[in-house]
Amino acid sequence: MTNPYKLQKLAVAVGLGLFSYTNASIAQEDEPVMEEVVAKATRLQGSAAAVIAERKNQAFVADILGAEQMSRTGDSDAASALRRVTGLTLVDGKFIYVRGLGERYSSARLNGANIPSPDLTRNVVPLDIFPASIIESMAVQKAFSADMSAAFGGGAIDIRTKSVPSSFTASFEAGLSYDSSANDGFTYDRPSGDMPNQLKEAIVQYRGDFSIDNIIKRSDLTDNGSQSISEQAIAINNDLLSTLPRDLAIKKESLDLGYDFKGHVGNSFDEKLFGGRIGFLASIAYDTEWDSATKKTAVIAQDVEKSCATTLKTADEAANSCFNSVKNSTVTTENERITGVLNIGYTLGEHSISWNNIYLEDNEDELELARQESPAGSTVFTVATDDRANRVHDFNYEERSLNISQVIGQHTFMDYWGVGFDWQYTESKAKTDIPFSAEYKFRDNFDNGNYVSSNITGDDNRVIYSYTDMEDRVKSYGGNVTLPIYGDGYELELKAGYDFSDRGRNYSTSSFAIHNKSGAGVVVNDNGESPLNNSAYLTDSFINGQRILVDFNEPTAPDADDYIAAQKVDAAYGSFDVIFKTFRFSGGLRYEDFKQSSIGTSSLIFGKEDLDIFYAPEKIEAGSISQDDTYPSLAFTYLGGERYQVRASYGETVVRPDLREVVPVAYYDPLTDIRTFGRVGLQSSPIKNYDLRYEYYADNGDNFTVAAFYKDIATPIETVLQVGDEDYSATFVNGETGEVKGVEFEWMYDLYKLANGFFTSGNITLSDSEVSIDPALAGNLTNPTKRMNGHSEYVVNLQLNYDSANGNHTGSLVYNVFGERIIASGVGGREDALEQPFHALDFVYTYYPDFNSKVKLKVQNLLDESQEVTQSGIAVREKEIGTSVSLSYTYEF
Repeated sequence: MTNPYKLQKLAVAVGLGLFSYTNASIAQEDEPVMEEVVAKATRLQGSAAAVIAERKNQAFVADILGAEQMSRTGDSDAASALRRVTGLTLVDGKFIYVRGLGERYSSARLNGANIPSPDLTRNVVPLDIFPASIIESMAVQKAFSADMSAAFGGGAIDIRTKSVPSSFTASFEAGLSYDSSANDGFTYDRPSGDMPNQLKEAIVQYRGDFSIDNIIKRSDLTDNGSQSISEQAIAINNDLLSTLPRDLAIKKESLDLGYDFKGHVGNSFDEKLFGGRIGFLASIAYDTEWDSATKKTAVIAQDVEKSCATTLKTADEAANSCFNSVKNSTVTTENERITGVLNIGYTLGEHSISWNNIYLEDNEDELELARQESPAGSTVFTVATDDRANRVHDFNYEERSLNISQVIGQHTFMDYWGVGFDWQYTESKAKTDIPFSAEYKFRDNFDNGNYVSSNITGDDNRVIYSYTDMEDRVKSYGGNVTLPIYGDGYELELKAGYDFSDRGRNYSTSSFAIHNKSGAGVVVNDNGESPLNNSAYLTDSFINGQRILVDFNEPTAPDADDYIAAQKVDAAYGSFDVIFKTFRFSGGLRYEDFKQSSIGTSSLIFGKEDLDIFYAPEKIEAGSISQDDTYPSLAFTYLGGERYQVRASYGETVVRPDLREVVPVAYYDPLTDIRTFGRVGLQSSPIKNYDLRYEYYADNGDNFTVAAFYKDIATPIETVLQVGDEDYSATFVNGETGEVKGVEFEWMYDLYKLANGFFTSGNITLSDSEVSIDPALAGNLTNPTKRMNGHSEYVVNLQLNYDSANGNHTGSLVYNVFGERIIASGVGGREDALEQPFHALDFVYTYYPDFNSKVKLKVQNLLDESQEVTQSGIAVREKEIGTSVSLSYTYEF
């Protein structure tokens, strides 16, 4: 059943957006007064003038997002800011989908350089790691040009960081934040350190097998009279178990407010030795925030799905028999971010060089408390019918960091025909550590719905401890040479360049399983205490009094859960750009030599025999891709004076499988929480891109754009679901063909005739896609022909903005929504899993009490929307988001 309260709130949001658009249409009917146009041009063109000029001057279709625009919408990082760009949507707060295509169809660079990803599951950089405070602008190029990487699908994003200032600048900012869903949450005392050294040594000593028989086999044990050999082996195993962190009692308490502070200082000075100018920019930022959210995950029972879908809309309304399992959980998360920047630059005439250093750290501590019930049967129970339910306490602490060192040079040789040369050399390292992760499983017992006790069943894997380490390094360098030529009635620029990227990734994970070998269930809580204390039951006395044993939970050859990967791209291109009267022709040809190899490995490699298994030539070949090809691009622009221009472009590009997708290693996808397996033999996806765009620019800064696009994709990579009784898994297949087509509208319009100081801006994307998968490869895929995974049929961004005449007040009401999108394809008769539209309405107000200060109030998710995934109209995944409020004060010296 549709919630009428949500419909009411949605009507308010849409009404505000339509109000701003309708008023713009009314204003157009009147003849503008020149004096007012001139007066308002300064405000509208002020901070956005450079951004608009850059977009107009691009030879290929591109959108530019400036620092002032990010400040106006209150977006705190690159990912959240980019969702304001036409046709872009944000997924999981990290990944950008361009024109409705998944994150694999977009790429990101930093100041033109390839950088590694700290995400455990993707090549693509999670853009939430870049704070808005270090960004000068971002360019989103939607049409391929030869100076870009050929790994281009929906678009390419270049993040341009702030450079050395020309004069003294300094500021300090502090803020507080509150989330409506984070009043109370669950916390624990997180253990410090990493995997215990005793366990590392034991893995080698016992060859990864901690069983009693193997300990006896590999230890020099004798019957000492007080303990048998078997008892001594059990004691050794218990000693290993005791090295793991076990005091994991959980507390329910009020969560702290989030807070942040940031500051920067920069300046430039004349140096007298050569007559140049040297400068620096240093900044630091820190923020932390808490969140607590309820979440529901369900697996639909296949044989009753259709009957449920005819009458039910949400999991709460669903009869028990509609699901194989239902998991209700509360997730408490603490996020901590640290940013440091140091840039040093030198300028001499038409030559400049800068050394940029960026350090980004993003840590997340997550605790999930879940109760799992299985109305349709199997090994899980319900409180209502069985007075039993399964309980899970899941702890996960993750540290992500990105360290970048970059040297950039720009040179113009005026004495040599104005030849320009720019270059960059970048070394970067992304690192992700999970120094602590543990999953505890219990069975809760009830009496007429009232909690009584908990026990662990007489099974293996009652607790799983995991440790993960990933390091991704990239060396990237390249350069471009430009030669401008001016003739009678034309301007010509010739350009050539080289681009090189060398990447290496090492991923390893180790896990330890706690088994109950007593042969029966063991009570862990029967004294009326809260079940929150259950995860502290592994005391020394409990371990020694029961047959509770630890084992190394690593697959044996030929299976693997670790991998190493390498990627190398050598590229060169040549291009031209000519303007003749009112026509502009641009084009080029790019050559890329691409090599990638991914190999599944294991911690259990102890000799040549193991090496021969994991590094067998056929395995290396199966996980390798070697391609070289040329990629053409061509663009035509009709220049209709200062007011408008018409663009058309064509380009051929490719999207390649992720490093991890071509090895049969399992991992949990953070976007879906689904266990996902790589697939050997995935192919790349060649793409043909077509774009057409009309742009109109008024003298006062108003602008309007309409565009159409079409993409023809061969062998697109799709995610398909595999369904068990209690959970999902997923893997990848190549489709036969795929296509995406759509139109985009974008505008900014001053409402000065209706209300002084107001103006509206926004964009709308309408598109469609289709992918066909060979039934022979689709397995039991329900819909072999369907929309592409991740594609939304519409994306809407609306803004109603206000700038006061005295410059003391600015405000924006910002609305964003995307159409439902497939997160995974359904199998076995189950329909596709669809993420539902999320109506995000935010408000940002900034007050400037004096020339040096500003106070900013930001309210996000005013409609209190929740995330929802459905199958056949039934909610199978729901997550509370909450409304957040933040207040900050900035002082500029």
